[in-house]
Amino acid sequence: MVFFFDEAHLLFNDAPKVLLERIELVVRLVRSKGVGVYFVTQNPLDIPDTVLAQLGNRVQHALRAFTPRDQKAVKSAAETMRSNPGLDIGAAITELAVGEALVSLMDEKGRPSVTQRVFVLPPGSQIGPINQAQRQALLDSSIIAGVYEKHVDRDSAYESIKGRTDSRLTEAAQRSAPVPPDATPQTGSRSPSRSAPPVEAPAAPERSILDSIGDLLGGGPRRTRASAGEQMIKSAASSIGREVGRQVIRGVLGSIFGGSRR
Repeated sequence: MVFFFDEAHLLFNDAPKVLLERIELVVRLVRSKGVGVYFVTQNPLDIPDTVLAQLGNRVQHALRAFTPRDQKAVKSAAETMRSNPGLDIGAAITELAVGEALVSLMDEKGRPSVTQRVFVLPPGSQIGPINQAQRQALLDSSIIAGVYEKHVDRDSAYESIKGRTDSRLTEAAQRSAPVPPDATPQTGSRSPSRSAPPVEAPAAPERSILDSIGDLLGGGPRRTRASAGEQMIKSAASSIGREVGRQVIRGVLGSIFGGSRR
């Protein structure tokens, strides 16, 4: 895409500073997007220096230096173009004939090429519209032939988000819908007026004195549910404690009764 601004001096004459800054910003940014901007004017002094510094391609036609301002314009144009050892750019600008120009374009590495004096060829297009056969031949020979012929209507971002939102709302409404009374499952034929007899809790097993002492040495009976690992550790500790308690009691009682016999 290329933009041509003809009679560019009308664009910049009496332009406010804010507009000039915006034009400079646009020219600077669109270059990285593959967009070309050309300002067409008779005198390079018509373009502000801040904008002129952003332009890489130069096509300079003849300038006639009849006034001091024209001489300044010739000197300015000659100094801003890349020099050519075999060409006097300042003199060539005033000698250019109709159809001639000094050209300096950007190369593939983004560098301005050496200024050359060239002849501008006339356009090679025909005058008048082309016929259908010529149009079809141009379409078939295009590098993008067959890419845009098929109509594709993709879902927009709004439609995709709206579809996901509607599906989530539908699922939420289905989950929160009330269950009818007749759909509740029947657990049995028991009469609701009769209540089940209370179940007596099993009696705790009797504990001996040795077990009580073992519980004291082993940390006491469990009062809360624990994990499998904690249960194993506590069970082992309780068994060891009870065994140690039995040995201690036996030793103490044995020493007492043995001493009394003596």
